[in-house]
Amino acid sequence: MYPDRDFYLGQDLPPNEADLAGDLELDIVLRAMADGDQFLFDVARLGLHSRITGPEEIVYRQAVLADCIAQPTVVRDLYDVAIEAVAAEKKILGWIWRDSPETIVHRTRQLLEFYLDAFRQLRGVADTHAASFRSEGCTRFFAMLSKELGDEYLAEIEAHIGELAFRRGTLLSAALGKGNKGTGYLVRRQPEQNWRDRFPGMNRNGYSFYVAERDETGWRTLSDLTSRGLNGAANALAQSTDHIKAFFQMLRAELGFYLGCLNLRDRLLATGQQVCFPEPAGPPTRAEDARLTARGLYDASLALSLDEARAVGNDVDADGKQVIMITGANHGGKSTFLRSVGLAQLMMQAGMFVPAGSFAASVSTGVFTHFKREEDATMEKGKLDEELDRMSTIAGQISAGGLLLCNESFASTNEREGSEIARQIIRALTEAGIRIVFVTHMYDLAGRYYAEHDPTALFLRAERRPDGQRTFRVPPGEPLPTSYGEDLYQQVFGTADTEARV
Repeated sequence: MYPDRDFYLGQDLPPNEADLAGDLELDIVLRAMADGDQFLFDVARLGLHSRITGPEEIVYRQAVLADCIAQPTVVRDLYDVAIEAVAAEKKILGWIWRDSPETIVHRTRQLLEFYLDAFRQLRGVADTHAASFRSEGCTRFFAMLSKELGDEYLAEIEAHIGELAFRRGTLLSAALGKGNKGTGYLVRRQPEQNWRDRFPGMNRNGYSFYVAERDETGWRTLSDLTSRGLNGAANALAQSTDHIKAFFQMLRAELGFYLGCLNLRDRLLATGQQVCFPEPAGPPTRAEDARLTARGLYDASLALSLDEARAVGNDVDADGKQVIMITGANHGGKSTFLRSVGLAQLMMQAGMFVPAGSFAASVSTGVFTHFKREEDATMEKGKLDEELDRMSTIAGQISAGGLLLCNESFASTNEREGSEIARQIIRALTEAGIRIVFVTHMYDLAGRYYAEHDPTALFLRAERRPDGQRTFRVPPGEPLPTSYGEDLYQQVFGTADTEARV
């Protein structure tokens, strides 16, 4: 909740945002954060891709979010004030008049009245609730409100707004320029009147003239003179209101992100799941320094999609591991686990909580996904060509410290060729300092990699019980030459048919 340390509404989304959204099913999470509000959806989408790489900044945001969790009513009240202020301009029907300095002054004065009321509401919240907040961001925000929106300042604004009504007429000054033409038009503050000034003809210096009611030319000339005098004031007022509106827009965006986090937390807790604030670590300089440890890590998208059942959480100890290879039974939870890792990394680097009992990881310079795709409907290229094209694009975007999630990559060709392609790519990327989590059914790839006994590699295997039941857990395990496809065959065609074939 402070502009120099929180996300900017105009920031760019990463170039691979569409792939991340589809592969990690981010829309489910974003819809939970938005709770039907399109603006909250857009803000949550930007916030989720904040890509903060400094652990201190992540912890800074976490502290602000912790305050918001502790004081949700105050956050929603502040958000409502920001919404009303941003929408104030739409309540002023300025479009029915011509765009002139007079109408600009009239509209901006009305806007200032709205903004003054909003400032007073913000100040009231600060005075009442500031002591209940502990984070650096919130305390600085409330301190700024108390300092900048003091009683004297608000009274001064109110006085200026009153003068802009020009209830005693418009006082202008001008000078004579070349050819005796008027120049240097300025609007002046009306002098204070005493009791003598209230009587016609008394204590009046200078000359005056009157414009007849039906003198249209005279009225147009007088209006032109007034517009020239008010032009400078109109420009200054328009800039001031734009500046104030930008403040409320930023406040609405930042509060909207935290409000979205509250919505998501409520939804996840309602499903019986747990969330926690992760422990971010700096980018590793060596493979053995990389951190990734979790307890009860689950896929939030899946948890939000289930009606009654709970998403299964997994424990992982991958500190010092640069390659995490996941094998095991079909439909055993491998892809779900992969999504849970990617989503938790994004949420951590957005300063959010993560869907786990505990989570600690090194920050990443970027999260990338290479999941299998459907066949190209246009038949312009084969599946392997398409996979290689996407990997080439990723290679041009990812950098040292990045995280790559691969799901059945290069399985579109035969196992020997697919395994060799994957090995070469894994070797090149890990040498460049990139961490890889790779789900595969190719035993030639996983088995040979396991035989190398690389200390920076971790092997997980989707658990399958002797009776064929999937637990959807992925504990450490040696790769096996089978994915138990016969289990799926029996589910589809029945055991009787299988036994007959045997």
